[in-house]
Amino acid sequence: MLLIRLTFESLSFAFNSLRANKLRTLLSLLGITIGIFAIISVFTVIDSLERGIRESLSGLGSNMIYVAKWPWTPPEGETEYPWWRYMNRPSPELEEAEEIVRRANTVENAAFLFGFSRTVQAGSDNMDNVTVMATTHAMYDVWNLDVEKGRYFTESEMRNGTPVAVIGADIEKELFSGMNALDRVMKIQGHKFRVIGVYRRKGQDAFGNTMDKNIHISVMKSMNMVDIRNRDIGQTICIKARPNVDSERFKAEIEGIMRTLRRLKPVEDNDFALNEVSLISSRFDQFFKVFNMAGAIIGGFSILVGGFGIANIMFVSVKERTKIIGIQKSLGAKRYFILLEFIFEAIVLSVIGGLVGLLLIYIGTLIITYSTEFEITLTVVNIIKGLVISSVIGFLAGFMPARSAARLDPVIAINSL
Repeated sequence: MLLIRLTFESLSFAFNSLRANKLRTLLSLLGITIGIFAIISVFTVIDSLERGIRESLSGLGSNMIYVAKWPWTPPEGETEYPWWRYMNRPSPELEEAEEIVRRANTVENAAFLFGFSRTVQAGSDNMDNVTVMATTHAMYDVWNLDVEKGRYFTESEMRNGTPVAVIGADIEKELFSGMNALDRVMKIQGHKFRVIGVYRRKGQDAFGNTMDKNIHISVMKSMNMVDIRNRDIGQTICIKARPNVDSERFKAEIEGIMRTLRRLKPVEDNDFALNEVSLISSRFDQFFKVFNMAGAIIGGFSILVGGFGIANIMFVSVKERTKIIGIQKSLGAKRYFILLEFIFEAIVLSVIGGLVGLLLIYIGTLIITYSTEFEITLTVVNIIKGLVISSVIGFLAGFMPARSAARLDPVIAINSL
């Protein structure tokens, strides 16, 4: 109980000292505010960027494999992308996707897709360089597509090459002036398509991709528009694993089926790539580790400068209150009381500066989030980090001045000028 009472008394002395020296307090706050702002803002931006990238990667599916001509990342142990090894590979085909579904035991579904850019016209309005995705019906299940209005095309519509399309929210807004696009007709490369569905607006992901600006049509209909047999336009087979299937078993089965379909000999290398989200995710893990370390070092120097400022102010405060310290000690104040008084004063000063820095960061996150498409969030973890760092810096900066105050001789202190 005595320790608690002394703690509250020390805090009271600290607040009174801060109120009595407003200008000095403000100058001390600026140093620690800038330091906390620097280090926590770096952590906040990095965390928001990491969260956005991981959400974008999760949209590709953690339980999926993308069979393609080109691998997403360089081979393990290599820093440069050896494109010359892959340029003569054959592109995946629709028949291969169908065979994978028929033969595999670990596969829930597989979809074939590719993309190309075209000018799209509806009445007198048109849009240039619109991404047209040619897909099979299975894409609806594999990517868990979210159709807000209307529906996705059926298996029979896909097989028959029915000229129907599902469009993104931005396409509806710009091409059809925001009016309901269902059952409206648009032209792609001179071919008429009836709009049967509109995707729910999602916005851009961390890589700048968005479904809002895409148009999905059936693969069979696109055969009349693009020569995919002799051109590489990103043909990909998206394969979704069954629930609770071991990832290594899933990958091994897909690799075996593809090697069989391509009639590769045991000594021959794969002429296809099995791309997984985990490959990209592991690369980003290393990137964010380095980025966090660099941010901590840069922000650490800023917070260190703020700590020196507090230490300097605390030494001045001890010098000014030498007589008061002498009176307190002559009246029976213990050393640890004086020690706690100045340490608490430094911690309170530092935490207030940290709170101001966190407030500035929060205001900045609101401005950036509402003025751009990049969402930045000041998390509870980073708030706690900021307060802990402020408290630690305050303690370290105030300990030596507090120690020197606690060791003053009361007689000498009272008689000091």
